[in-house]
Amino acid sequence: MGEGDRQRLDKWLWFARMARTRVLAQALVENGYVRVDGRKTDQAAKQVGPGNVLTLALAQKVVVLEILGCAERRGSYPDAQKLYRLIGPDAPEGE
Repeated sequence: MGEGDRQRLDKWLWFARMARTRVLAQALVENGYVRVDGRKTDQAAKQVGPGNVLTLALAQKVVVLEILGCAERRGSYPDAQKLYRLIGPDAPEGE
């Protein structure tokens, strides 16, 4: 996990396990379900990295998170959780 790295939005969503496949991650972005720093984007190749805030309109809820890092490959769920911090209504108490 590189702290200063940036990577494609669709790839980051897949690595962070926000989508089951990279194709689904691309579809989320291209269909307007993702905002980066409050701005809607339809570019799956948009570069994101630590400090960016993503808002995802998923099937059952809206998820707001801050990117903490990027990964070189898709890892386990606990590894994926280290890539972001929830900051929306689903954020754990005390943060």
